[in-house]
Amino acid sequence: MNQPARIWVVDDDEAIRFVLQRALRKSGFDVACFDSVGAVNKALEKSWPQAILTDIRLPDADGLSLVDTLERQSINIPVIAMTAYSDLDQAVSAFQKGVFEYLSKPFDLNEVISVLKRAVAPGVKAEKEPEKKTGSQLLGESPAMQEVFRTIGRLSRSDVSVLITGETGSGKEVVARALHQHSPRTHGPFVAINAAAIPAELLESELFGHERGSFTGAHSRREGRFEEAAGGTLFLDEIGDMPLALQTRLLRVLAEGDFYRVGGRDLLRADVRVIAATHQNLEVKVREGSFREDLYHRLNVIHIALPPLRDRIEDIGMLARRFLAQVADELGLEQKHFRPETIAILEGLPWPGNVRQLQNLCRQLCVMAPGEQIFPEDVPREIVGQQTSRDATDQWADLLRKWARSELAAGGTDLVGRAQAELEGVLIECALEQTGGQRQKAAGLLGLGRNTLTRKIQKMASIPQEPPAARRSPARH
Repeated sequence: MNQPARIWVVDDDEAIRFVLQRALRKSGFDVACFDSVGAVNKALEKSWPQAILTDIRLPDADGLSLVDTLERQSINIPVIAMTAYSDLDQAVSAFQKGVFEYLSKPFDLNEVISVLKRAVAPGVKAEKEPEKKTGSQLLGESPAMQEVFRTIGRLSRSDVSVLITGETGSGKEVVARALHQHSPRTHGPFVAINAAAIPAELLESELFGHERGSFTGAHSRREGRFEEAAGGTLFLDEIGDMPLALQTRLLRVLAEGDFYRVGGRDLLRADVRVIAATHQNLEVKVREGSFREDLYHRLNVIHIALPPLRDRIEDIGMLARRFLAQVADELGLEQKHFRPETIAILEGLPWPGNVRQLQNLCRQLCVMAPGEQIFPEDVPREIVGQQTSRDATDQWADLLRKWARSELAAGGTDLVGRAQAELEGVLIECALEQTGGQRQKAAGLLGLGRNTLTRKIQKMASIPQEPPAARRSPARH
């Protein structure tokens, strides 16, 4: 009978160790737990497991240092990293160090178990490559962005083609630059071309270059973007707008790896990694016959789907603060700060222009807001007016979802009871405001009996017995 796979769990949080130990044992693993890197290093002197599941931030050392320790001792076992503080650079660094997988907290136990089963499968081992320290403009704590970070990390040792999809302004070029920056071609050029911004009759020459006299106005030889990007990455933005005839030529380059300049006879080698992006649905365009299916599959080796900003509300505050600081540094202006109530307003907006729209708003506020703090009234009316275009129930549910995730990640309990108490308090307060303090009318609006409303009010110290006074914004200094 096969022995259960032995797993070591390393985390300084006793609750997390307890949860993981119970779940993994129920799944048939033999589990031992440690609270520090030092404890693991000592245990390795006597034996070693088939896989290690470790937090990155530990009290005595970086959990990723275990990868180096295992390599020095010539122990080939997979390491799975966990963290509650994930960003792109950390994710890429973890994969380049040689981790088997990288998980963000709070994690899904089924996902952890699935990863460990793959990790202990026969023939699996970790690999290591030199770590690269680089910065990135990509930010996000939302699950969707964490998955983007992991994908970029997994691709950091590859130069396969990638298709990035997402709405206009969602950050497709930023992701493309991050893929280039964290790739074996990082020391080569990054060359971008927007297929929608160049007239169709000029796009072929822009991509492949031309020889002198090949068409009217071609007074000299010119290198195209494929030549400019040699040894690096060519980013083809808005690939869905590329004419069909040019799609055919692009397909040949991707398939054969060589091309001719327009009007040329010399066969040139295409030493580039191609990353394409579009805000359109290419599968629909394939069905309509306006995009080649074989080109679509050639480009779509790896697919990264970027979420719109309205679907990553938890990232809005972080992005807004970063953009505001960046603009102040760029323009040499004093640093300004968002008030919490201003961030709350930004989180309720639909952001049709996505991250680009938020970045432009921060630029405007950095220049135009009169004080060091940015208040809700500083946000342009035309921006705030967009809030009404988004269903209020959706906004409320999004904020509740954000709160619940935050509380669960922090180990919070009794979420239903606390949320229900807060909900009743807000509803009663608003109903009393609406009716001028008349409890009979307020009870009717709330669907409660007057006596029930009175009892609830008496239990809520935060709800005034008289009609609440109109709130004022904090004084501006």
